[in-house]
Amino acid sequence: MKVGFIGLGNMGTPMAKNLADAGHELVVWNRTASKADPLKQQGARVAKTPAEAARDVEVVVSMLADDHAAEEAVLGKDGIVSALPKNAIHVSSSTISVALSERLTKAHTDAGQGYVSAPVFGRPEAAAGKQLWVVAAGPKAQVERVRPVLTALGRGLTELGERPSAANTVKLSGNFLIASMMEALSEAFALAEKCGVERAAFLDVFKSVFAKAPIFENYAGAIAKGQYSPAGFALRLGLKDVSLALEAGRAAEVPLPLASLLRDHFLTGVAQGRGDEDWSALGALAQERAGITKKG
Repeated sequence: MKVGFIGLGNMGTPMAKNLADAGHELVVWNRTASKADPLKQQGARVAKTPAEAARDVEVVVSMLADDHAAEEAVLGKDGIVSALPKNAIHVSSSTISVALSERLTKAHTDAGQGYVSAPVFGRPEAAAGKQLWVVAAGPKAQVERVRPVLTALGRGLTELGERPSAANTVKLSGNFLIASMMEALSEAFALAEKCGVERAAFLDVFKSVFAKAPIFENYAGAIAKGQYSPAGFALRLGLKDVSLALEAGRAAEVPLPLASLLRDHFLTGVAQGRGDEDWSALGALAQERAGITKKG
């Protein structure tokens, strides 16, 4: 298929590479044009605007950092909506708000274009290894049309019905779950360490008794080692996602008290200059609250 790809950050670049490896013809755009160089070497054409990347394609995929970037790239001047052919489909893999997803659905529908929301679970290394899990929602016929693109991005796909924003709700709920898990891990490690137990020893117990899934074990390892850079997923993005989960909860009248606590802890990290560290730097904040001297 002829595919446009918007956003070549830590996640977007390996995702676009997987599409190229799967034989799709790519035209790519990124605000910092030099990030497109590796894909250019694979034969991708580099566009100067999101509109140019969306023009004359069957599918355009976007993977952008937040609502502001997504809104500008889709609805702004020279945005996707202005150029995507009628009946072509925008696949949004960005982690954005439910409200923006609903706005994008309407904008594409009004323009005679398709829209499928397909955020992904996984870090950059999972994207590079084609191990992402895709959650997709949108009109069934449109999801079927873009299935070759979705399956090229990861190891599996869950379909969530015909309302695109449902996929955003699931993504935000999942990221809230991960953030909650990291907060619990961080507090447990801080308690053990403050009581004289070495982090490495507690990690060994954790792996032997509690670890059932790689995601849990990986974050426990990062917290135990105090290894928060380079960031696979930045702490400031954790703040953004938990804030969006709270926004969705407020709209649906669902109290999320732990999410409120997590938001404040993420905000503390950003205020302390940790925004570009991995979001598992919650572990460092827990140590500081416990009066533990920073290690590692």
